Amino acid sequence: MAAADPLSAAPETVDLVATLTRTGQTVATAESLTAGLLAATIAGVPGASVVLRGGLIVYATDLKHHLAGVSEHTLAADGPVAAGTAEQLAVGARTECRADWGIGLTGVAGPDSQNGCPVGTVFLGLSGPGGTEVMRLQLAGDRWTIRMNAVRTAVAELLRRVGGGDPHGTG
Repeated sequence: MAAADPLSAAPETVDLVATLTRTGQTVATAESLTAGLLAATIAGVPGASVVLRGGLIVYATDLKHHLAGVSEHTLAADGPVAAGTAEQLAVGARTECRADWGIGLTGVAGPDSQNGCPVGTVFLGLSGPGGTEVMRLQLAGDRWTIRMNAVRTAVAELLRRVGGGDPHGTG
């Protein structure tokens, strides 16, 4: 018997899939920093095919524009690790995958800073029925830990919004 994926088996991830299923909502991701780890985490939960529309891995800067619709102006002016980029990634995931919710993740996992952003800087975008918002996180640890904690935070924040903690779906 294979060992369970610790992220997919986490109660929050299981709860997220169950809540999205119960409420008839769907989710899609556009991931840079996490390179598909968030979508894979959600997909690891039995029954996720009902709620997970898809995911865009946009690790390269040009793909943020070509696949997720991040404006070239935002990428040139703010860079790939920025609030505006995360916001547009979330909207792009939601739009391109025709989902109720879009999650955008971009950040710096290290070992070096990028465009003036220190290691551990993460921007999480959430786009839902009530609008779009962005959170800036400062996470500690090595590359794997930063990426895992970004996924955990994304799952927890979306669960908070779809699970009744925020009746407007905007935070």
